[in-house]
Amino acid sequence: MSSLLVFSVQVMESMRSINHARWIKHLSCGISAAWAIAKKDMLIYYFKPHVIVSGIIFPLVMFLVFAIGKNTSPGPLIPGLISITLLFSVSSIEPVSIPIERQVKTFERLLAAPISLYSLVVGESLSGFFYSLGIACFPLVIGIIFSSTPIANTLLLVISMMLTAFCFATLGTLFAAYPTENGGEVMSMLNTVRLPLIFISGVFVPISSMSHIGQEIALISPLTYGNDMIEYAYTGKTLFSPFLDVILLVIFILIFQITANYLTCILMNEKFQNIY
Repeated sequence: MSSLLVFSVQVMESMRSINHARWIKHLSCGISAAWAIAKKDMLIYYFKPHVIVSGIIFPLVMFLVFAIGKNTSPGPLIPGLISITLLFSVSSIEPVSIPIERQVKTFERLLAAPISLYSLVVGESLSGFFYSLGIACFPLVIGIIFSSTPIANTLLLVISMMLTAFCFATLGTLFAAYPTENGGEVMSMLNTVRLPLIFISGVFVPISSMSHIGQEIALISPLTYGNDMIEYAYTGKTLFSPFLDVILLVIFILIFQITANYLTCILMNEKFQNIY
């Protein structure tokens, strides 16, 4: 009886080790596939003219338009510039890359590849994520060198930039799931969301100065919590707690990521139904 019990325990331990090994291998393959997709987008699309315009020039112009009318030094405006740079640069890759790949029929190859949809969606999002972090470093460095803008919490600033960047990267992937070969259509739909966000999220107008309705609307904007964290990292002042900002940004990331995966799955099914 004791030998049978020992044998059962050994079998269970071996099964656990096998399942654990398979899970590690599956995760490793998924990460490798996502990184390969992200690296491909980095090499091809980072220097496209419309990516540069929408990701760098447009947020800079928007910032200057609102900053010129304010009688204040540039230093306090740096957190807002970082926020809108992350918003516009991070969601500028996928709406360009995915429609182009649909046009040249390379996106169908990705759908038919032996990788999970999660790896595909995460890979597309990672390309925008790394792009936006690189672009957001410019206002960060400008604030440090030219305006001597102090950073109260460097670690929190890094965390807030990474979470905000990935949140809007998944948003860009979500809109890019719209079945079109014209990147302009995706960008137009995306701008109907991005442009209002910069006015309701406390970037230019403090949320505390908004009307009651405006403050209620600001609560449904992911940029509200990203900008709040960045502002806290610089000044130590926050409307919400940093912990709440992190939780809500993670929730937005999950919503955007799951929805993008669902829409991509529908697109894949329609494509293969038309083929067969």
